[in-house]
Amino acid sequence: MLTFVGLGLYDLTDIPLKGYACIRDAEYIFFEAYTSRLAGCSVAEMAEFYGHDIRILSREDIEVDPEFLLAVSKDHRVALLTGGDPMISTTHIDLRIRAKKRGIETRIIHASSISTAVCGLTGLQNYRFGKTCSLPYPYKTWSPLTPFDVIRENREHDLHTLVYLDLREDRCMTIPEAVEILEEMAQKCGSTIPLYVGVARAGSETPVVTAGNAARIRDTEFGPPLHILVIPASLHVMEQEYLELFAGL
Repeated sequence: MLTFVGLGLYDLTDIPLKGYACIRDAEYIFFEAYTSRLAGCSVAEMAEFYGHDIRILSREDIEVDPEFLLAVSKDHRVALLTGGDPMISTTHIDLRIRAKKRGIETRIIHASSISTAVCGLTGLQNYRFGKTCSLPYPYKTWSPLTPFDVIRENREHDLHTLVYLDLREDRCMTIPEAVEILEEMAQKCGSTIPLYVGVARAGSETPVVTAGNAARIRDTEFGPPLHILVIPASLHVMEQEYLELFAGL
C-alpha cells in the first residue's frame, strides 16, 4: 500500500495523529521535498521524531521514473511524506493514478495546506480565489509571463490569485524577490499590480503577514522561508478591515 501523508504547514507538530500512526507503522518512508517542505524542521529531525529512516526523493524519482517507489509499494507498507496537503500538487495526483493502474492500493491522509491557511491569515475569502500560479526564478533569457497572465485574468474576473514561489535546493524565493519579478512582468505588459499581500512562515508561532504596494512589500523584512504571495482583486469591506487590522494595510 502507498499512503500519501500530509505533514502540514511548518514543523513536526503539524502532522495529524492519523499520519503519525501511519508513519510509525510503515516499512518504507519517502519524503518528496521539491513541491513543498517543512521550514521549521530538518529531515534528520523528522527521522528521529518518527523513529524511521527517511529517503528523500527527487523530482525525477516522482515524475519521470517512480518505478522503485511503485515496486516497493506493491508488497510493503509505504508512506510518502509531503509538506502541506498531499493532493494539492498535480504531481501526487499523477502518481496515485500510476499506482492505481498498477493495482497498488493507495490512501490519503490529509493535513493543513497553505491554500486554506492563507485565507485565515489574510482574511481574503476562500471562494474569491481564482486559478493559482507558480513563479519561477528567471533563467538567463528565459522569463515566462504566464504567472502575470494568470494574475491579470483573475483580476478581470475580480478574483484573488495565490502565487506559489520557487523552491530550489539551494534557495527559496522570498516575497520581495517575487514582487521584483512581477513588477518587471507588469511593466513589460503595460500594466500594474496595485496591492500585494505577503505571508511568511504560515503555521509557525510567528507568521508575518503584510499588505501594501510594491515599495512597501520590498522594504518589509519577512524573515526566513517559506514565503507565499497573494495578489488580491477588489476587497470586500470585511477583507479590507481584516487586512488593516492584521496586515498593516
